[in-house]
Amino acid sequence: MRYRSISLINVVGLAIGISSCLLLLLYISYESSYDKQFKDSEKLYQGMINLYDVDGSILRTIDQTQNVLAGTLKSEFPEVVESARLTDIYPRLIQAGNNSLKLESRYADPEVLNIFDYTFLSGNPGKALVDPNSVVLTESAARKLFGSTQVLNRTVRFEDQAILKVSGVIKDLPANITYNFQALTTWKLFENLNEWPKAPAWGNHNYYTLVKVKANSNIATLNDKLKGLIQRNLKGAKEDIFLYPLTDIHLHGSFVGGQPSGGRIQQVHLFIGLSIGILMIACINFINLSTTNAQKRAKEIGVKKTIGASRFSLILQFGLESLLLTALSILLSVVIVEFSLPWFNSLLGIQIVIDYVNPTTWLLLFGVLIFTGVIAGSYPAFYLSGLSTIKSLKSALNARKGLSLSLRQALVVGQFVFAFVLIIATATIYKQIQYLKNKPLGYKSSGLIEVPHEGLLYLKYDLLKSKLLKSGAILNMTQSSSGITDRKSTIRGLAWEGMSATDKNIDFDQIYTLDGFTETMGIKILAGRDFSRQFASDSVGLLLSEKAALVMRLKEPVGSRILYQGKQCTVIGVFKNIVWGNPGVVEAPMVIAYEDYSDVITMRLNPKMSLSKSVVMVSKVLKELNPNFPAQIKFIDTLNELKLMDETILGMLANLFGGLSVFISCMGLFALSAFSAEQRKKEISIRKVLGATISQLMSLLSSGFLKLVLIGIVIAVPIAFVVMNKWLENFDVRTPLSIWLFLLSAFLTVFIALITVSWQTYKAAVSNPINALKYE
Repeated sequence: MRYRSISLINVVGLAIGISSCLLLLLYISYESSYDKQFKDSEKLYQGMINLYDVDGSILRTIDQTQNVLAGTLKSEFPEVVESARLTDIYPRLIQAGNNSLKLESRYADPEVLNIFDYTFLSGNPGKALVDPNSVVLTESAARKLFGSTQVLNRTVRFEDQAILKVSGVIKDLPANITYNFQALTTWKLFENLNEWPKAPAWGNHNYYTLVKVKANSNIATLNDKLKGLIQRNLKGAKEDIFLYPLTDIHLHGSFVGGQPSGGRIQQVHLFIGLSIGILMIACINFINLSTTNAQKRAKEIGVKKTIGASRFSLILQFGLESLLLTALSILLSVVIVEFSLPWFNSLLGIQIVIDYVNPTTWLLLFGVLIFTGVIAGSYPAFYLSGLSTIKSLKSALNARKGLSLSLRQALVVGQFVFAFVLIIATATIYKQIQYLKNKPLGYKSSGLIEVPHEGLLYLKYDLLKSKLLKSGAILNMTQSSSGITDRKSTIRGLAWEGMSATDKNIDFDQIYTLDGFTETMGIKILAGRDFSRQFASDSVGLLLSEKAALVMRLKEPVGSRILYQGKQCTVIGVFKNIVWGNPGVVEAPMVIAYEDYSDVITMRLNPKMSLSKSVVMVSKVLKELNPNFPAQIKFIDTLNELKLMDETILGMLANLFGGLSVFISCMGLFALSAFSAEQRKKEISIRKVLGATISQLMSLLSSGFLKLVLIGIVIAVPIAFVVMNKWLENFDVRTPLSIWLFLLSAFLTVFIALITVSWQTYKAAVSNPINALKYE
């Protein structure tokens, strides 16, 4: 209470640092606990596949497997207790009375309920998916459909194709699990509604296979036994199956050469470093302000030592003071975190809460208290307790000599090293995102929308097209197996004249469509033409991307004959490369086939009609022709932005916490400059009397701090270069690290530091020298 300003800056600085640290630790805990909420989670594994090149090297690793794998694993390998197939998640129309909703749904084998111990509010998990026409709903889905969770044995209409009975209601799933859903339907229903899942197919990878193994199973040995399984069932196959822990999929889901090479764990490591760094910056402020305050407390320490206080008692006193300030900071930080969590959750699209009932929460808070109290308070306690009694009583303590100065300088330098690295990181991430956003897509995304091809639209596609064209809302329309932004399907094994043995293992992106695809998308045809209904021969026609023609080494692509999915096809056109998947990855060669197989309808809006009017018109016609399905319109530009969501979030977090670290550092710099000005007020007064100008005095007072900032920048530049260069290596397509970025960041850092110290130096420079010298 006696040194209010120092205490306030310490408490606020620590509170901001601890709040940032707690938010990041909560996020790290959320990411690290993926799929660990289930009983026996350590026994759960996912089937993965390594695809081999002709030389035996692993080309890539995929997580989708064959429809026959789950049953084979259960029947042939005694280590496997349970196995189940799951499809990808997809919005499915489910109707109950007048309620009609699109719920995120999966088809699955009944055994999935033996693998995951979902909390059933009603229903029997052993029988819930036995009946083909049954569905398991989550608690919130049941409420949306029926207004209640007591809905066992009530019926719903599924995709306008089947009547299903609600066989179970489970507690809402946590957001941090890999295989979440709102509605779970049976694999048998999947086969009843579709032909393609029925036939056993060792050559197709479309589904997820999950298994539960016996306790103490040796997974390395089991994976050795799995080698050759596919070859025994599919002659000539160049791939192998292995089991990978489900709890590792989220963080370690990227593979190179068949081995985990990272994934989201890199982001977690980055956030761990960020949380520790911000907390350390706050602790550095505490250390600096506590040691600079030694001048004011010198006589207090001297008197206490004179009347018999031991060094241990003084260390205990100052240590307890540090813990008290840290405890106050933690209380303030919890309030800050509680107010920040809704925004933080909204930003990241997650569900983090502080669980005050959980002992782990209190252990975390207590751990932060002890860690921060010891780190921030240990050096000041030892430093203050070690001050000379005689010098303290004579007020002869000189805080500008000895170890205190060099350590304080080093700490200030450390603060700005970290702050500068974060500024560079923020700028680099932003520059990379802008680089990818401005990368040519190969099609005109502006004015493109897509809707699901579903329900009655399969029968009324031509009617839909004619009505919308007549309304003037659109200029063109096409259907395709997947959207222009959604990389869903690849194929290998194409054959053409002049190919080499290794060419059989080239993966081609593939899309099925009919006529009007390139015209609607705005894709440039480089040679030949697009598909047309006027040519019956187009049923065995192909379009190749520029890169596909290049990797095939076709001198005259148009007219070339290619063996595609077992039939001879003719190339009728070559189109400019498009960005179909991740914009940070080099485009794969692509083939577009003429096939009436469609999941998506894409439309180009008429720019002469207002956007809102066009969307209303499209919605109206969709509802008129397909009344049971809600009109779901997605803008292609928005879908492209979502591809960069992880990088955008990373940039926002780096920006936020980088700004906080700079702010905390500047708080400390502000207090240090104020203390320095107070210490040197007599020197300043004498210089003013002798004729020093205000600008000279400000330069004198500021130069020492600016030198420390410049030293920090010099140290930080190579660190920032290495860190951000490593981050950019995650992208095949990346922006270069330019010198101007470092120069601009350095200028910004120096400018912020100069503004911070200028106010205190200006106050000292314009002060009346009589006030400081009148008693001399």
